[in-house]
Amino acid sequence: MLLKFYKNINETGTDEAGRGCLAGPVTAAAIILPESFENIILTDSKLLSERKRQLLEPLLKAESICYSIAHIQPKEIDDINILNASILSMHHAIDALSQTPDYIIVDGNRFKDYKNIPHSCIIKGDSKYLSIAAASVLAKTARDAYMLKLHDEYPMYNWKNNKGYPTKEHRAAIKKYGPTKYHRMSFKLLPDN
Repeated sequence: MLLKFYKNINETGTDEAGRGCLAGPVTAAAIILPESFENIILTDSKLLSERKRQLLEPLLKAESICYSIAHIQPKEIDDINILNASILSMHHAIDALSQTPDYIIVDGNRFKDYKNIPHSCIIKGDSKYLSIAAASVLAKTARDAYMLKLHDEYPMYNWKNNKGYPTKEHRAAIKKYGPTKYHRMSFKLLPDN
């Protein structure tokens, strides 16, 4: 299905990646695409293979009017909770855009007002609208790249493959080696036995 624009005005889409992870940041992207933008592959990043996300990333960056990416680190996630951290990461990403949008569209059902710019929350927006789908791809590829760097520091957790998500392997490593400074201590790192 070919995705479309929401309002056909100067809109930014924003989305986050890594909300359900046990380690690493929550990462958001914001992007403004030109009205002429079309892409038959682009959809929710979770529905795309890693290869397709990697192909789309440079294209989206090159063809966008502007884009930005923001990370909120585990310590702040623990301090303010994951929902607030997710929204804050989206606000930071919008802050860093080189152009101020006239409208914001957000994947999901929760957001806090950003300055005086109107916004809409759209459930499954990343599979409906171009700019949210583009933001989902940029957030996911940026976070995956970030986790690859952390993997070099702590290879025993295999973050290059699990990206910090709660896999059996990741949890077994936490049980064996304990948590790192990159783990979210407010999350349930190990299941109750």
